[in-house]
Amino acid sequence: MTSLFQRALGADFARLHPQLQRRFSVGLDSAEACVGRGVMDRVWHGRPFVRPFLTLGATRHILMPETGRDIPFTIANVPYRDAHGREAVTFARAFRFPRRTRRFDAYMVDSPRRGALVDYLGTHQHLATELRPEVDGDALVIRSGPLRFHEGVVDARVPRLLDAAATVREAYDAAAGRFRIEVSVVSPYAGPLFGYRGWFVASYRPADGGALPAALRPVREEARV
Repeated sequence: MTSLFQRALGADFARLHPQLQRRFSVGLDSAEACVGRGVMDRVWHGRPFVRPFLTLGATRHILMPETGRDIPFTIANVPYRDAHGREAVTFARAFRFPRRTRRFDAYMVDSPRRGALVDYLGTHQHLATELRPEVDGDALVIRSGPLRFHEGVVDARVPRLLDAAATVREAYDAAAGRFRIEVSVVSPYAGPLFGYRGWFVASYRPADGGALPAALRPVREEARV
């Protein structure tokens, strides 16, 4: 058995820096969780009219309306078995702004039916998107696809007017002993919505047998992929 990213990247996984390989080997098979701690050099958002949407998303730990520089940051990647029996990994990010801490949570699973990774966003997993990782030089690049909305009997693609796509680029800076990360979220109509860039160092610990700490547990777990 291999990790979600090993399965998604196939032979290309071996092209990653060994430190990136270890970070993205986190899974039930590795029995290891990864916690990154660092600083985001810049957190930004787009034009003023997008701020209300970011504020609304922040209530469910999706995006955030604040901006700033030198923002303390953590990311927790914890593998677990979700309520539907699937292997999942948390991507729980915390940004410590001067007045409050914001969370940006995602929960990743593999979808053999779609032939892709699926990322459930926020505390209630109402939004989901396919992820397509690839190796680009010395970096891992992850691009998201169209958003889908899940609630009750509703399972539909988000209208293009409200859609957004994320690009994540993560690399390992061997000279500094740090991971470098840059994230941007862009709407096809509204343009750049939100993003951040900075660095973190990683530490590893046992994954506690696939159990998920209460602080990272979503309120609701979506079954549909």
